[in-house]
Amino acid sequence: MYKHILVPLDGSATAERGFREALQLATEQKSKLSLLHVIDDFPMLLEMSSVANFEDSLRKVREYGEQVLAKGRSEAAKADVPVDTFLREVTNGRVADVVIKEASALGCDLIVMGTHGRRGFSRLALGSDADRVVRASPVPVLLVREADASDER
Repeated sequence: MYKHILVPLDGSATAERGFREALQLATEQKSKLSLLHVIDDFPMLLEMSSVANFEDSLRKVREYGEQVLAKGRSEAAKADVPVDTFLREVTNGRVADVVIKEASALGCDLIVMGTHGRRGFSRLALGSDADRVVRASPVPVLLVREADASDER
């Protein structure tokens, strides 16, 4: 049913759960995975770093993103699932917008992503990229909730 699945990864346990679900689905459906890491820390890095340290900080953030993608690429290869990886940078926008744009540009027919499932004030204060993706995506979105204490028993 799904031939090409986009999986946004940020290195969090929640994103890892989304990746695991996508990997299982891709294995069952003989789908291709596209793993996406979006660097969105430019404004924060610029405010926190002197100009001299900005390039070093940015290099470290890029290296981290490449490590996250390499881990996913390796695990997909072990499962014999075709995989591509993409590192994108956004300076003036939202991660959700990059996810939606990449899904369209790559011809994906499903997005699988982890979500923290925030509600109330924390959702208002922090926003929800997952919510934005669901609302604006041209393709179906599968949200995988973060594990809670009851899941770990």
